[in-house]
Amino acid sequence: MSKRSKPKRLNFTKAAIGSLRAPRRGREYTFDAKTPGLALCVTSTGTTTFYVNRRVEGRPERIRLGRYPAMTIDAARRRAAEVNAEIATGGNPQARKRTVRDETTFGELFKLYMAGHAKPHKRTWAEDQRLYDRHLSRWASRPVSLVTRADVTTLHARLGKTALYRANRLLALISTVFNFGVRHGLPDENPARRVKRFREHSRSRFLDADELRALFTALRQEANADLRDFFLIALLTGARRGNVQSMVWADIDLGRGLWRIPAKQAKSGDDMIVILSPEVVAILQGRSNDTRFVFPSSRSKSGHLVEPKAAWRRIIKRAGLTDIRLHDLRRTLGSWLASRGASLPVIGGALGHKSIQSTAVYARLDTNPIRQAVEATTAAMLTAGEGSDDGDN
Repeated sequence: MSKRSKPKRLNFTKAAIGSLRAPRRGREYTFDAKTPGLALCVTSTGTTTFYVNRRVEGRPERIRLGRYPAMTIDAARRRAAEVNAEIATGGNPQARKRTVRDETTFGELFKLYMAGHAKPHKRTWAEDQRLYDRHLSRWASRPVSLVTRADVTTLHARLGKTALYRANRLLALISTVFNFGVRHGLPDENPARRVKRFREHSRSRFLDADELRALFTALRQEANADLRDFFLIALLTGARRGNVQSMVWADIDLGRGLWRIPAKQAKSGDDMIVILSPEVVAILQGRSNDTRFVFPSSRSKSGHLVEPKAAWRRIIKRAGLTDIRLHDLRRTLGSWLASRGASLPVIGGALGHKSIQSTAVYARLDTNPIRQAVEATTAAMLTAGEGSDDGDN
């Protein structure tokens, strides 16, 4: 708009705006006859945007409101009235927007969180990174003050339609990241606060004798020996998937049939001892090599096997099993221990639910009830699956 030209005014209606023609070049502004300062900018490409044009602190300012027709005429008038009221009381909406542009983005905050909290203190920091990459990276360039409770609620609800548990973990991560920001100087605003979590039902799925038989048959047909051994060890030790993936030879005592999971890798935060039954020891003896990891991988940054989900889907499909997750292998050992009369402390010790001090354990573990229960249960599971001979290959 030329400084010499008289501003064009129009009573904004759908018909009136529809009658405006795009300029051949540049842009043209048309002012609303009802609301002071409200203008509609039409560009040569046909884009139409609402602005408020006012003098603020003696300087001309143009404050963008939103695109038409996504922003309706009524909504633009209401927002323009709010802007005018703020200016009238000495505020400067444009300066506030510039402050928002200059503030910490969500992506920057997440990087600070990962470096300052997650990696030094959380065993599961890699899962935080995966959740961010998959679901939160869309907010990377957004100032943290513009991540709203509505954004969090919408994302949580959408993910909850197909992955309820993951939706709750994502909500917890968002809350943790913002709490980290508050502790490091950001305003005390957490958009995940008071967003209601989905109710979770504890899962009790485990493999019965018939399903074990089908699983062992499918494992015997698996061409990849590394993956076959991995799934057998996960089943027969009841250890968590991540611990089996990162298993290192230095932590294994084949002679005593013991595997020490260091505190930094154990969910309990304490050193954990896992009983290795003779069948598991035989599998490991067959894998002995000069590598650091029991399940090395040249294709992963960590140097060990990571996320064998595709292989697991292939095996359970071959076995004709449904609704079986990899974590259900851990639950299967616990269920079979319970069915054979093992006490809750024994089950907890076998699965790492109870801290066992390694110094005391190494002196007496050969006669510990946990070993007796694990070895007897392992033998029973292998017998039920008719796979004891093949399981050692």
